[in-house]
Amino acid sequence: MVRPAHFGYDPSTAKTNSFQDTEGSDQILDIQHKAIEEFNGAVDTLRASGVDVVVIDDTDEPKKPNAVFPNNWVSFHDGRVILYPMLAENRRWERRLDLLDQLVDEGVAVDEIIDISKYEENNMFLESTGSVVIDYEHDLAYACLSSRTDRDVLNKLCEINGYEPVLFESFNKEGVAVYHTNVVMCIASKYAVICTESIQADQRFDVIRTLEETGHEVVEITMDQMYSFAGNMLEVFNHQGESVIVMSQAAYDSLTENQLNTISAHSKIQTVSIPTIEKFGGGSVRCMMCRVS
Repeated sequence: MVRPAHFGYDPSTAKTNSFQDTEGSDQILDIQHKAIEEFNGAVDTLRASGVDVVVIDDTDEPKKPNAVFPNNWVSFHDGRVILYPMLAENRRWERRLDLLDQLVDEGVAVDEIIDISKYEENNMFLESTGSVVIDYEHDLAYACLSSRTDRDVLNKLCEINGYEPVLFESFNKEGVAVYHTNVVMCIASKYAVICTESIQADQRFDVIRTLEETGHEVVEITMDQMYSFAGNMLEVFNHQGESVIVMSQAAYDSLTENQLNTISAHSKIQTVSIPTIEKFGGGSVRCMMCRVS
């Protein structure tokens, strides 16, 4: 996780992210202060629940309003590190090799770095585990196509890691492509949370069938719940090896008792309160957490 130095509303990403809210975005210092408080609180909560968290501080320059979302530029695969092409030019500053050096010092294996960010030169993008929700056990890469998620770059990732792509289209309330797959769905070991309502009608069956055939109980969420970031969760494991599903308080509050019961049958639920980050960043707790292995 990356502690933000200059978090704030970013108009360059808002063009493709309908989850960002501009109201009050001129309160720059207040937003930065609240974001750091929320970040620190989230880290403390995760550590208290027995989850290992490595924290890296953002650099002061250049200013990177989205640095709190590291899962969009890098992914880790048992010593293999992949760097990704990103749509917003100011987000490309987030790709820091010195950050990888710090992770090595923390005991994270970095044996090979594969840089596919060159696709930016051709205006082709794939924003890591924002664009792709990976079923690691079954080597499947779920992705909804958007301006930030290119089919050809996805195929390159699948070629590198031996994944099978599961492609679909997902649309927000305005009928515009959802910017990232990880706000539409979350895959845990035994279940998947997904906003099927947002998926193009003739593609829903295939997506659900693939999830069910790989042993996942499907928890369907509504469009309104997706906008409360109920799809933007991440399963992690605590020191006892127990499944913990991390979600924001807003996501938790949007879920029904039946949905929560289904999830809690498989995972301990851990909530974090990050309203400022969600409102102005347009992403939730899953976007803040980059899985390292």
